[in-house]
Amino acid sequence: MHHNTGRQDLLNAIGNTPLIRLKAVSDATGCDIYGKAEFMNPGGSVKDRAALAIIEGAEADGHLAPGGIIVEGTAGNTGIGLTMVGNAKGYRTVIVMPET
Repeated sequence: MHHNTGRQDLLNAIGNTPLIRLKAVSDATGCDIYGKAEFMNPGGSVKDRAALAIIEGAEADGHLAPGGIIVEGTAGNTGIGLTMVGNAKGYRTVIVMPET
């Protein structure tokens, strides 16, 4: 596999998570109730979607170009998502975490 193919596959996997029928609540209500399995995103979080949208928006607006660096202050899944998407698109990412 080529690196570019793997990177594009990773980006394409973001948001393509399944709907899972929630049996207990479906049975209890008499309605089919589904949950979107966002934990199945490549970074394990719904924040992968936000990271992809933020980076692609910055690219489209001309605020992020090849060779650019992504800097984010976070202590959680947003930083993971931005780092993962940024890496797949060839950007360096700097995550700044608060002490608390």
